[in-house]
Amino acid sequence: MSGSLALARAEANGVVDRTIELCAIPAPTGQEGARAELVASWWREDGWDDVRVDEVGNVWAGVPARGERAALVCAHLDTVFPADVTHGARIDGDRLLGPGVGDDAVAVASLSAVARALAQDVAPRLWLVATVGEEGLGNLRGIRFALADVGGSVGAVLAIEGNYLGRVSAVGVGSLRWRVEARGPGGHAWEAARTPSAVHAIAAIASALGALSHEGARTSANVGTIGGGEAINARGRAAWLELDLRADDPAALDAMERRAREHIRDATPEAIDVEIRELGRRPAGRLDPGDPLVEAAAASLTTLGIDPEFVATSTDANAAHAAGIPGVAIGITKGGGEHTPQEWISLEPIPLGLASVAGTIARWGKAR
Repeated sequence: MSGSLALARAEANGVVDRTIELCAIPAPTGQEGARAELVASWWREDGWDDVRVDEVGNVWAGVPARGERAALVCAHLDTVFPADVTHGARIDGDRLLGPGVGDDAVAVASLSAVARALAQDVAPRLWLVATVGEEGLGNLRGIRFALADVGGSVGAVLAIEGNYLGRVSAVGVGSLRWRVEARGPGGHAWEAARTPSAVHAIAAIASALGALSHEGARTSANVGTIGGGEAINARGRAAWLELDLRADDPAALDAMERRAREHIRDATPEAIDVEIRELGRRPAGRLDPGDPLVEAAAASLTTLGIDPEFVATSTDANAAHAAGIPGVAIGITKGGGEHTPQEWISLEPIPLGLASVAGTIARWGKAR
């Protein structure tokens, strides 16, 4: 591990430089093309094999095999910020600040450095993949496509997140996103006061959905956006809400979905039509704590003097669970303010993060 740490320290300044370069380019979900071109140019410069951008926008590079196994190491190109948000990153003491700097620019900038930090280890063949569609309603489009392409030849997936140093996520939080739309006859607020209102119906549905839970699992139900109506003195003809359901267990997520449909049905009055439109779905899943990939990630951190923290998250690793491939999410450094323009990461831990990811790959590659 000391060799990997020395190599990682040599890579750290380059990772910071690339993070700053990447952060200057807006990349809302579905508009990752400019970042993809930059990353592809880096990886060609680094001399990796088969550098390409696939048909959905993922960037690929192959790292020559030094072992018998194969792993896919990924980080996502997209951010939650629209293009009109001021982009860029700046150094302030030991911090690098800027929208998307930790989620997930530093991780994308680290992929090639991690592969180079493995140079003195017996390691598996690696696919480096900078994915699209991880955030928001991207529905894991990039990693799903990638695993459909090479999943049969890959024995592990490592999803790299910028701010996860010390965390090992072997539990994928599943999610279901809906848009629920209600429509009714409408009418005058006084003259048709007994006419059902689509706005009232959506409000009742939101209240019912917000109380959803499932015993024995960690769950959440969130009505994140809501709107509708035509005038303060009119019964609403149309209204809508958008719902996010999450659970750390597939059975619990299925149960939440069934109960959500029941609640919507029970809360909807006659003369109101309701339509449920699915916006996205992420599979839940988990690895056993004794899985070689989990053990490799934990041991790599411990060797570096970091106590591993086992958490449940929603990342590209969710797609690995769905595909039946061992997958974990691990990180590069520490930070805060994710999904805000005030996002920041700490620079000092970056070599430890690079060494931790490289060590995880090397240990997994040697495991039997």
